[in-house]
Amino acid sequence: MQPRHLDLLRSVSAPTVSPDGGTVVFALSRPDTAADAEVGQLWWVPADGSAPAALLTRGHRDGAPRFSPDGSLVAFLRAAPGAPAQLAVVAAGGGEPVVLTDRPRGVLSFDWSPDSRRLVLAARDPEPGRYGTVEGVGAGAEPPRRITTTRYKSNGLPGYTVDQRVQLFVVEVPDVGAEPVPAPAPGDATGDAPDASPGGAPDGAGGGAAAVPPALRLTAGDVDCTHPRFTPDGAAVTFVAARHPGRDDDLRVGAHRVRVPGPGAGAPGPGEPEEPEELVGPGADLAVREVLTTADGSVFVLAAPLGPTGRDFAGRSTVLHVLRAGAAHPLTDPASVDLGESGLEAAGADAVLVQDRVRGALHLLRVGAAGDVERLTGGPVEVTGAAAAGGTVALAVRDAGTSGDVAVLGADGPRRLTDLSAPLRATGLVVPREVEVPARDGHPLHGWVLVPETPAGAPRATLLLVHGGPFAQYTGSLFDEAQVLAGAGYAVVMGNPRGSAGYGEAHARAIAGAMGTVDATDVLDLFDGACRAHGLETQRVGVLGGSYGGYLTAWTIAHDHRFAAAVVERGYLDAELFVGTSDIGTYFTEQYFGPDPADQRARSPQSVAHLTRTPTLVVHSEDDLRCPLSQAERYFLALRRAGVDSEMLVFPGEDHELTRSGRPRHRLQRFEAVLQWWRRHLPLD
Repeated sequence: MQPRHLDLLRSVSAPTVSPDGGTVVFALSRPDTAADAEVGQLWWVPADGSAPAALLTRGHRDGAPRFSPDGSLVAFLRAAPGAPAQLAVVAAGGGEPVVLTDRPRGVLSFDWSPDSRRLVLAARDPEPGRYGTVEGVGAGAEPPRRITTTRYKSNGLPGYTVDQRVQLFVVEVPDVGAEPVPAPAPGDATGDAPDASPGGAPDGAGGGAAAVPPALRLTAGDVDCTHPRFTPDGAAVTFVAARHPGRDDDLRVGAHRVRVPGPGAGAPGPGEPEEPEELVGPGADLAVREVLTTADGSVFVLAAPLGPTGRDFAGRSTVLHVLRAGAAHPLTDPASVDLGESGLEAAGADAVLVQDRVRGALHLLRVGAAGDVERLTGGPVEVTGAAAAGGTVALAVRDAGTSGDVAVLGADGPRRLTDLSAPLRATGLVVPREVEVPARDGHPLHGWVLVPETPAGAPRATLLLVHGGPFAQYTGSLFDEAQVLAGAGYAVVMGNPRGSAGYGEAHARAIAGAMGTVDATDVLDLFDGACRAHGLETQRVGVLGGSYGGYLTAWTIAHDHRFAAAVVERGYLDAELFVGTSDIGTYFTEQYFGPDPADQRARSPQSVAHLTRTPTLVVHSEDDLRCPLSQAERYFLALRRAGVDSEMLVFPGEDHELTRSGRPRHRLQRFEAVLQWWRRHLPLD
């Protein structure tokens, strides 16, 4: 794979299945360097594989499809160029979609009511006068913000969190086959069309080029209310929020339920939403991620334990719980099962589908309310999304040969309905080889090696690639970063040191309070063992990583001078500066370094940058709020003052997710700059 092949990457959303089980709908998305945007549409495919996938919609970026319970409609999120995503519906057989919202900051998620007549949605609700809600009032003309919380920003979110909280709304679904209702003409106060101006819609959601249904507000207050799900009777919506006092000082997040007025109810006035019922409160010491009520009334809760302090999050497995007698009872074992990348979908009246992180894979589990666990998939496959209906279980999958495909679960495992990465494979991909070697203390280390074919035989240089997190995992699936490096002729070693996910909670929590210790030696031990096992070059080597991987790269090159060059990307580099500037700065450093400020400084790459001799490219994004730009700026200055051959590459308008979801042209330019750095300092000629 070459950088120019970026446009061939194909990703698929979690699928949705028609109630009869016969049709699967999914969103296909891809980077488009010509448009300099991520684009995508909805596709449908027969579940029996009797026909190839076909287009259902033709929007600029359509995603997150979900069939209505009666099977007549598909709801989805549609984003026009340069605009936030809005909620839309389309007839299941195709046709012109109808947009139901014009939220100024877009719609984040949604769910169908059981009768298919309404949709609940989560959307940011900006304060009046902010974020363009008043024409002519730009960001620089807004009044000052009074900040009373230590958590007031989030990476990837333009602006602040405290003045655009996520709230829940309900909209009724119109007849998609009816003639459209025209919007009123400018200045027309007497026409027959309903008033869709911002003042006309009770929650301020109106406006735009065409009328949208009024939205009924369900929540209010200075908290984010997310992941809404209708209960099976349609009378209430469950959601996730940290509503408790003291939420500024802990990481607890609760589960709640709010009553929904019947169809046709008028929108309430300001401050009138009902007080939600608490299902899981702060006393449970959980960070709830999702809540789902199945047809038999079982309430499933996906949540990570936080310990008695409510802050002990490092390496904690996400656990599936069920509510009984007002308490959350675990159904999965956190020592061996981690649902940290899982969704939560119903699988019958009393069970759900979840995904378990296992040794660089994501396996699908079916878990019943009684605690019965059935593993539905295995092997080196990632199930990134799933849905079940009408006897069909549809999957979104990734593996070494695809960045995303749709499959259905059969007796022998997943059966593919698509082959979306065939054009990318035709460019020449390198198949990852699994490797397992012991660490210096005997702990098993697992990873992959990519060995490209070269005219000279064995590759003439080897790169160590370090993942972010730290509570994340590399997998054996198609990974554009590793493939581009291998496509340039470099052997690549990548794996999961202690602190990573996928190998049990003990493996993950080994670096809680001790980051930069065994994890730092693990990546080197894995590198050395993999090079020996596969006969790779050990004298001409380089190292690179992003975020936590940037941290380990910077820490390593200050202490080990074997590497010809390094790339430190979006790095966590200065623990002292991180506190108070990062969106997770109030808790991350203490959990991974311990509470002593002296220890935190001592284990920061910034404190040892002057020991570095390795030529280093520092790559960062201007709008990164996870690892703010100041992390890179101070580190780069320290390198230059130490006489290190170093450069800094800063991408405007990008945040911490540049390599995954940044502008396609920026992603292409980043690939080219990184390869240029390696060609200069680790040439293959």
